[in-house]
Amino acid sequence: MKPDIHPAYGPVVFRDKAADFAFLTRSTATSTRTVEWEDGRTHPFYIGTARVLDTAGRVERRYGRRGTR
Repeated sequence: MKPDIHPAYGPVVFRDKAADFAFLTRSTATSTRTVEWEDGRTHPFYIGTARVLDTAGRVERRYGRRGTR
């Protein structure tokens, strides 16, 4: 690998708000927020971006709106 062209790769705590679950892993994601993990160390904390999934609209576009019989 070429030196000084790759982003820093280190421990990051990811949190899934929907499942109320957090896990420690290694990533190139950065964050200004930190959290104290179970090991007593402070790690960057990353929540990510929220995505809204419109499954009802997708189904209606594919099959069309059907009235009740």
